[in-house]
Amino acid sequence: MAHARILIAGIGNIFLGDDGFGCEVAARLARRELPDGVRVIDFGVRGLDLAYALMDDYDAVVMVDAAPRGAAPGAVYVIEPDLRELSEAKAQEMNSQAFVDAHTMNPLKAIALAGSMGGEIKRLLLVGCEPLTLGPEEGQMGLSEPVAAAVDEAVSAVESLVAGLLEGRRAAAA
Repeated sequence: MAHARILIAGIGNIFLGDDGFGCEVAARLARRELPDGVRVIDFGVRGLDLAYALMDDYDAVVMVDAAPRGAAPGAVYVIEPDLRELSEAKAQEMNSQAFVDAHTMNPLKAIALAGSMGGEIKRLLLVGCEPLTLGPEEGQMGLSEPVAAAVDEAVSAVESLVAGLLEGRRAAAA
């Protein structure tokens, strides 16, 4: 049986405080031994690189990012977006300013660009963390205390997701 191909994509800007959350989680995961077929990339703000990576026919993509949802700072959550709704959002993105700026990250635009070039996301999961601050206008290095404390929890969440995805693939193959 071929190994599942899973992309773990760290997203964020390390110069904007808690926006660097996805980058820090990706850095920690990159230092761990992961199953064959699992690839960790810190995309940072490189949306174009993410779009091209999404073209590589992964069985699942796990994006890790700071994402405000109104919870307490440092809260970690897992979201599985509805890919049909995401396709509609992709179409809207393509009809509006669809280009991807090489120096910023908008995951929806990266997904839209990949889709416009024939890429298909089979399964998408987001491991998000509620930020405390995205830093002042002039920028801020480093995560806030509650978000820094959440990094280990997010690493564990990603590892659990990967284990579940691999187990599901093994069960489907049996």
